[in-house]
Amino acid sequence: MFFDAMIIHRRRFLAQSGLALASAVVGSSSMPGLLRAANSAAEALRDHRLEPLKDLNGYFPFTPPATRAEWEQRAEALRWRLRVALGLWPMPARIALQPVIHGGVERENYRVEKVFFESLPGFYVTGSLYRPLQAAGRVPGVLFAHGHWKDGRFMETSEDEVRREIAQGAERFEEGGRSIMQSLCVGLARLGCVVFHYDMIGYADSQQITTELAHGFRTQRPEMNADEGWGLFSPQAEAHLQSIMGLQTWNSMRSLDFLLSLPEVDPERVACTGASGGGTQTFILSALDSRVKLAFPAVMVSTAMQGGCTCENASLLRVGTGNVEIAALIAPRPLGMTTANDWTKEMSAKGFPELKKLYTLLGAPDRVALFRGEHFEHNYNAVSRAAFYGWLNRHFGLGQKDPILERDYRRLTRQELSVWDAQHPAPAAGPDFERRLLRGLTDDANRQLQEAAREPVRFREVYAPAIGIVLGRTLADAGQVAWTTIEERTRAGWTEIRGRTRNTTHQEDIPVVLFRPVSWNGRVVLWLNETGKAGLYDADQPLASVRRILDRGLAVCGADLLFQGDFLENGAPLTRTRRVKETRESAAYTFGYNHALFAQRVHDVLTVLQHFLSDAKFSKRVALLALDRGSGPLAAASLAVAGPGIESAAFNTHGFRFGQVRDLHDLRFLPGGAKYGDLPGMIALSQAKTLWMAGEPASTADLVNRLGSSRTTRFDETAGDAEKGAVDWLLNA
Repeated sequence: MFFDAMIIHRRRFLAQSGLALASAVVGSSSMPGLLRAANSAAEALRDHRLEPLKDLNGYFPFTPPATRAEWEQRAEALRWRLRVALGLWPMPARIALQPVIHGGVERENYRVEKVFFESLPGFYVTGSLYRPLQAAGRVPGVLFAHGHWKDGRFMETSEDEVRREIAQGAERFEEGGRSIMQSLCVGLARLGCVVFHYDMIGYADSQQITTELAHGFRTQRPEMNADEGWGLFSPQAEAHLQSIMGLQTWNSMRSLDFLLSLPEVDPERVACTGASGGGTQTFILSALDSRVKLAFPAVMVSTAMQGGCTCENASLLRVGTGNVEIAALIAPRPLGMTTANDWTKEMSAKGFPELKKLYTLLGAPDRVALFRGEHFEHNYNAVSRAAFYGWLNRHFGLGQKDPILERDYRRLTRQELSVWDAQHPAPAAGPDFERRLLRGLTDDANRQLQEAAREPVRFREVYAPAIGIVLGRTLADAGQVAWTTIEERTRAGWTEIRGRTRNTTHQEDIPVVLFRPVSWNGRVVLWLNETGKAGLYDADQPLASVRRILDRGLAVCGADLLFQGDFLENGAPLTRTRRVKETRESAAYTFGYNHALFAQRVHDVLTVLQHFLSDAKFSKRVALLALDRGSGPLAAASLAVAGPGIESAAFNTHGFRFGQVRDLHDLRFLPGGAKYGDLPGMIALSQAKTLWMAGEPASTADLVNRLGSSRTTRFDETAGDAEKGAVDWLLNA
């Protein structure tokens, strides 16, 4: 009954997703008799990847670790994920900020100045700097990320709205209450803090990339989808891990650089706060940058909705994790949060207890707090601001008496806040600027990566962790596997075994066929094919090349990787990858929460390899073979994460490059695939003893020979039959 229900569920789901239906039985009409299974529910594929894709509105629980050492290991892995996903590995070059501070306005006890500086060549951060007038010695600094309120730093609430909020107890003053942005900054300056209130990309004075693009992007732009001169959200930008969220995080880091450059700011008392989308910026920055000593993300951290804006999502970012666990990276530094009648309303029961448990484990139970406000709608109102003042007072020693209440003030106008004027004109903007910005990021990353690739040890230190995250798994964490035989029969000279390799750790099933010769020497060749294991057959017989290998005493294994062969109804091949139910054509909504199909197929390769390497019946001498356009690049990429488990590999990449994929739902689309040397960079990480490659230029072989541990043979396809050349080489390797 369980399997019957699973079959019905999967068929309904895949039909709704517009996919070729995943078959509930093993085999298809195009397979030979041995591989055509009966309609048996017992043989249904039990693979969690056939369930609906995860999206930003899923459930993202956090399970605290059992020990400090376990958490330290997990935290390091998470920080690697954040750096890579946000395009911050390697970090962009920190150019001189060259800040311009002008147009000061004095008010009672504080001064407000206009600021702009370069975070990247030609790309400017803009904002308002609030300073106390009578500060003595070094004072706390606060970085304020505003979030998605209309007009950002310039926002103003209507008179009617602020009166309603006063009646609800959300605000106290008709004048100051009309701007939650200025209210927080003024309140902090009056407490003796220096505050830098900076613009999110596309808000207020930050218009080099528009609000419509940064936060309202919906449809792919053909003119920005190019091998050179691409734009944000394009397949090329995703392949290089360039995103609005990454740019915004970099601006946050550079804003922190600016704040810390001010001589009056105490580097041991630097805080970051923000609500909603500003809360996302707060916990992301604080998780990555230990210079933030206290964090207060308001109405954002939860196990529910993870951030709905394009500026809060990046490919790879939340695969296997979520906002609560990311916020946990702030531990044991002080972390305060608020809730409202929004996606955070269950935080007191789901998320906060786990954070409290972690902080207790780390010996700092009093450094995490949740200030509940479910009786208010989504906000950073006076009640929430007072909670932040108290949290700051407690941990930064401001010497104030709690509770700290705001006093009214006279708001600044948009003209008084705007940094651009006749003497300080706004910088270049628009599509050409966008192209130059991404080109500059690419060139900077390439320069650093090429520098790292001059020496083998440094190459592996820089490339291997990043490519491991891009591909999503390594052989070291492939998990536990189990083999199940479904059918077996003996032929003249070999035994043909149809079975299933199940990854019990990751709950994945891989249908396989194994040809084992009578005089078997213990070696096995995993032969990948774009049609799965059916590609090893000619009618009801193994291919002539397969029989050649069997005659030499080697076993041959074929596998149906995800959405190949037995995964498909009626053998209809998959032509496009799945996407979540989201109208906006941003890759991050799908691939920020789910591995790309290409990566999942690499995982399947690792699972099958793990079986051969862990089963005592095999000699642990495993070869990898893949020659068609669909499987050759897959095998080449798998080498990067397979460790020393593969003895020899022969593949034909047909010149494929991730950077040339022009469709986000191409079967070979891979976020980050182009950044770290593209496919040649992955091949160079191979630890197989020997490699045979076709479809690659001499430069790839040179790269492997210079940086890798493999010996490389390059085949010129003009010289003859690549399949014969590969099999000849393999039999003599």
